Amino acid sequence: MKCPFCSHDNTRVIDSRPAEDNNSIRRRRVCDECGKRFTTYEKVETIPLIIIKKDNNRETYDRSKIEAGVLRACHKRPVSAQELTRLVDEVENEISNLEEKEIPSQVIGELVMNKLKDLDAVAYVRFASVYREFKDINTFMDELKNVLK
Repeated sequence: MKCPFCSHDNTRVIDSRPAEDNNSIRRRRVCDECGKRFTTYEKVETIPLIIIKKDNNRETYDRSKIEAGVLRACHKRPVSAQELTRLVDEVENEISNLEEKEIPSQVIGELVMNKLKDLDAVAYVRFASVYREFKDINTFMDELKNVLK
């Protein structure tokens, strides 16, 4: 690591600890040439995940879109913020476990629906009605019958 003060190549790590976000390492370093101290952060480099939309457009993964959809489905339902965060975390973990660079949005939608089904039946039906784009009452009733089984 190059010293930011004198640009010398020889620096030593004198302290390491997890950063506040627990997703990086904070390192205190000292320059062997000028003796000045500085801090660096080490973080795992991840390749951005690409989502393939229904119309075959591609966009980068955005956690907030899943959070917004789940939040809308759970509006005025007895579901805590902690449960919502846990659901989104679980979906994110399953996505990353697939170890794919590109994932169809349908896969994410199905994961969310499966998690919502276990969490709250009304939220599940709300999410499914938007996700599956119910065209009439019959398709809606078919989904309700599946939930009641």
